[in-house]
Amino acid sequence: MEHTYQYAWIIPFVPLPVPMLIGVGLLLFPTATKNLRRVWAFHSVLLLSIVMIFSIDLSIQQINSSSIYQYVWSWVINNDFSLELGYLIDPLTSIMLILITTVGIMVLIYSDSYMSHDQGYLRFFAYMSFFSTSMFGLVTSSNLIQIYIFWELVGMCSYLLIGFWFTRPLAANACQKAFVTNRIGDFGLLLGILGFYWITGSFEFRDLFEIVTNLIYKNEVNLVFLTICAVLLFAGAVAKSAQFPLHVWLPDAMEGPTPISALIHAATMVAAGIFLVARLLPLFIVIPYIINLISFIGIITLLLGATLALAQKDIKRSLAYSTMSQLGYMMLALGMGSYRTALFHLITHAYSKALLFLGSGSIIHSMETVVGYSPDKSQNMVLMGGLTKHVPITKTAFLLGTLSLCGIPPLACFWSKDEILNDSWLYSPIFAIIACSTAGLTAFYMFRIYLLTFEGHLNVHFQNYSGKKNISFYSISLWGKGGLKTIKKNFCLLTLLTTNTESASFFSNKTYRIDENIRKMARPFMTITHFCNKNTYSYPYESDNTMLFPLLVLVLFTLFVGAIGIPFNQEGMDFDILSKWLSPSINLLHQDLNNSMDWYEFVKDAIFSVSIAYFGIVIASFLYQPVYSSLQNLDLINSFVKTGPNRILGDKIINVIYDWSYNRGYIDSFYATSLTRGIRGLAELTHFFDRRVIDGITNGVGVMSFFVGEGIRYVGGGRISSYLFLYLSYVSIFLLIYYFLNL
Repeated sequence: MEHTYQYAWIIPFVPLPVPMLIGVGLLLFPTATKNLRRVWAFHSVLLLSIVMIFSIDLSIQQINSSSIYQYVWSWVINNDFSLELGYLIDPLTSIMLILITTVGIMVLIYSDSYMSHDQGYLRFFAYMSFFSTSMFGLVTSSNLIQIYIFWELVGMCSYLLIGFWFTRPLAANACQKAFVTNRIGDFGLLLGILGFYWITGSFEFRDLFEIVTNLIYKNEVNLVFLTICAVLLFAGAVAKSAQFPLHVWLPDAMEGPTPISALIHAATMVAAGIFLVARLLPLFIVIPYIINLISFIGIITLLLGATLALAQKDIKRSLAYSTMSQLGYMMLALGMGSYRTALFHLITHAYSKALLFLGSGSIIHSMETVVGYSPDKSQNMVLMGGLTKHVPITKTAFLLGTLSLCGIPPLACFWSKDEILNDSWLYSPIFAIIACSTAGLTAFYMFRIYLLTFEGHLNVHFQNYSGKKNISFYSISLWGKGGLKTIKKNFCLLTLLTTNTESASFFSNKTYRIDENIRKMARPFMTITHFCNKNTYSYPYESDNTMLFPLLVLVLFTLFVGAIGIPFNQEGMDFDILSKWLSPSINLLHQDLNNSMDWYEFVKDAIFSVSIAYFGIVIASFLYQPVYSSLQNLDLINSFVKTGPNRILGDKIINVIYDWSYNRGYIDSFYATSLTRGIRGLAELTHFFDRRVIDGITNGVGVMSFFVGEGIRYVGGGRISSYLFLYLSYVSIFLLIYYFLNL
């Protein structure tokens, strides 16, 4: 077993040959490298598969032996200063390795087809392989210095991947926003690392845990300074895992290709912050107030992410806010000290969210044939609907991922989310109420995504050639009507809408669903406009097998991965695979390994949590399912909610909720006003001070020197009478000053 561990140091370097060889090939043999580009995709998948097999072997050995292996080499030795490099293989590392490799392989296979027509195909796989190398180095690091090095490499790779289509202004701005926001957290992380080295004299994790615990026990450390250093460490995790208030980069990161979104939001970059907090949890637990801060940030993030996802029109952006909310659940669990539960939800969420993002990519890929190659339209759920019969496999996979994220048994996320909800009741009833309410919101907005995308009829938007008024034939209305009552005979005056989709209101009753007769008439018209607009307007179609295979594999994970955390009874003892796997890390936290479960209590709690999820699903179905969101239900809702004096109040509440969600809680606007404009104003003020004051003083000294020199030149004419006159004048002035001072 130890022989196997000795070769674990090669894990970060296994994917590295791909980006190196691609770079050399493009430099020396560009034509041959581009012609053989599919070979590089094969090698990327092959090398990542080797790491996956090695990681699974390490995990099996850890489950059987409950061991931790660490190996270090001396790097820099100078008097009392010693810096070491090494690798650490423990349960947390092996879990992250399996997540990164399994999800990464599925994303790479998917990307081979998704990016096949992109000119940056080779660059994409080079970035992906280097990103995998950075993540492997991060999770196997044995000290804080190594973590910081690979932390920055992960940030650099995310910058390159988010801005992959850098010629698009939105993508360029998104990668800059992600980079700058993460630099704030990374700067805090660096200061925290230096602060703890100042306190302990070591970067190694075990030394940090032991020294800090002893210093606190003996009262030999300044607790204020120690707490500040811990907060700075946590700031790095806040930025990387998109926790409030440094979450603003995450939805904009959707400007990258969809496979990037699946990888970043499922098992890699955003999971790095959760990994860091889990790695340093023995340190955070012993420091006052830090563990409470972690849980507080987690509860705010999970609620904020759920509310901001309610009214988003972009399918990937809605899933991004969902990721933010689920990361809040994980952070809440870590703040409550539920180490096992947090990692359990990290595992189940990774596969479910990867399935949802790859499913959304399949949807976008299909919708591009309807609305053209414009992300503003192919990702807009407003322009979707009725995709069930066109993409049945994608629809089934997306539905299972949606049900899992909603917490519906027996899918994966049900088991982990239910444990977090149960632990929250023991930690704080207020936090538990917020967490349970957010579970209902999660079910609501996830089924809103599903229903707007797949149910109803295929949505198409037309406008009049005369430009007088846009006529909407799709339904995005909360109180939408069931169809059009009349159809204009002069159908040739209509053309597909390509702009002005933002004016459609989430809670408006001014948009309608296209009628089947209109669709039959639209087909030949779309064929005619194809030659005029050079776009393809046909019905969506199912993705090819290369894209569907990862979806089916992730469906299996979504169905069965939750079993690793379910307690089984063996020889009169309740245990589960995950607890046995994590036992070394749990022992390090001095927590009880007894995971016996009262099945009666479990079923009772599960009924409560599932009921909340079903309530959210029912509300979403009532509002968005075409069968229910009819004119009759509009009258029923009006009579129930918005009658009499409550009508204005109901309108205001609905508008406030929608505006809050659609405008991202006004947080981006606040940052733009207070920070961006404030910093710009400060820069302009500094520039004015530098130009007018600093440069003014310098220039003024020069001008004064010039005039003084000129004056002296005229005074010094060589005449003794002039010198005597000046001398007597100065003496007289000094005498007068002396006289008045002595009165």
